[in-house]
Amino acid sequence: MEYNEKQIGIMQTAEKLFAVTGFSGTSVRDIAQEAGVNVAMISYYFGSKEKLMEAVFEERINKTTATIENLLNNEELSNLQKVNNLIDDYVDRFIEQQEFHKIMIREQIKEKGTIADFILRLKKQNLVSIKKLIFAGQKTGEFKKNIDVVLMLTTLVGTISQMITSQCFYREVNNLEYMDETEFQKHMKKKLSAHLKHLFKVILTNEA
Repeated sequence: MEYNEKQIGIMQTAEKLFAVTGFSGTSVRDIAQEAGVNVAMISYYFGSKEKLMEAVFEERINKTTATIENLLNNEELSNLQKVNNLIDDYVDRFIEQQEFHKIMIREQIKEKGTIADFILRLKKQNLVSIKKLIFAGQKTGEFKKNIDVVLMLTTLVGTISQMITSQCFYREVNNLEYMDETEFQKHMKKKLSAHLKHLFKVILTNEA
C-alpha cells in the first residue's frame, strides 16, 4: 500500500511515541497532538490505533520483503553476495530505526495479541523469501545442505538486537567514548556487518 505524506507523518509520530511509552501507554489523542492533526484524521486514514500500529509494521517489514525479492532476482550477484547484501540491509535498518526496534522487542515479548500475531505473520512472509535465497545457493552447490534457516535468521536478528541493546557497554569496553554519536553508529554498523558476514560464510559454505 502506498501512503501519502500526511499518513507517513502520522506513522512516524506514532512510532516515536510507541517506542517511548508503549502501545498501551500511547493514546490516539497523544499521536494526533504530537503530529499536529486531529483525531478524526487518524480515524479516517487508519480506523483505529491497532490499525495504525499494523501500518507502521507493514511499512517497515514490506521494505525488507522488497529488498529480498530484488536480491533473488539479481542475476549479477552470487548467492553469498546476496546474503552479504541482506546482512548489510538488516544492519542498516535496525541501527537507523532503533525506535522501531524497541517496539518490535516489546510487542514480541507479549507473544499473544493482535500486534504480536501481525508481527508473526509478516516475519513468516519474509522467512519464505529468505528460504528461497538459501535454497538457490544449495541448488548450485554454493551453500551446505541441512541449514536451519530459522535459526540462521534468529542469529542475524538476535546479534544485531543485542548489539543495539548493549551498545553503551560495547562503547565503554572498547574505549570508544571519544567518538561522537554519528561516528560511533557508523563504527557499529561496520563491525556488525563484518562479523555477521564472516559468521554466515562459515555457516553457509564449506569455506572456513
